[in-house]
Amino acid sequence: MDRPGVGKYLKQWGLSFQRLGKRAVEQDPEAVRRWHEEAWPAIRAKAKTEGGEILFADQVGIRSDQGTGRTWGAKGKIPIVRRTGNRFSVNAMSAISTKGRMHFMVFTETFDATVMCGFLGQLARHFGHKIHLVADGHPAYRSKKVRAWLAAHAEEIELHFLPPYSPELNPDELVNADLKHSLSKGHRARNQAELAAETRRFFRRRQRQPHIVRGYFHGPTSATPSTRTN
Repeated sequence: MDRPGVGKYLKQWGLSFQRLGKRAVEQDPEAVRRWHEEAWPAIRAKAKTEGGEILFADQVGIRSDQGTGRTWGAKGKIPIVRRTGNRFSVNAMSAISTKGRMHFMVFTETFDATVMCGFLGQLARHFGHKIHLVADGHPAYRSKKVRAWLAAHAEEIELHFLPPYSPELNPDELVNADLKHSLSKGHRARNQAELAAETRRFFRRRQRQPHIVRGYFHGPTSATPSTRTN
């Protein structure tokens, strides 16, 4: 059979040509099953009972020398983007809800327990009801300092952890990908301050676009299809 013939049969059998997804070999399928069937429904039920709101959070680093994406150009001639040869970076922390809300913080220091406590404090001040925050198992989240902060603010924020090695369960990962794609299309930052400003502009733009924020929960990176009905 020729290639078009094979493709025709594959389509008839319900298959399509797709980009490969990634899964860590260290991921525990049983832990993922428990998340879908036990942990996640319990979090939703508790948030509903308490009149709270569920947010998914993640941190990301942005570097000045990250890839610049793709564009059309004359065959054999690579399009050139002029930018600084200096290397610098900024970090960001964001949290999103299925209601289309987004909260963020851009910072230049290393992400650690102190930064995390600062972000939690901003969340507590920003929302007038309890937050159930879902995140990965970053050491900063599990640190003694963060645990102490959460214990002192138990009525404001409760932290829940995703299964290890399971970034595909966190829709906020799509925020990170969106940020990097947006910056790669045209960022011309010449120093750290400009890169931080561009990053803040991205988040502020998305805050004004709740339909896009809600759309992150409809992508391949999602805790569960039932996330959409929270």
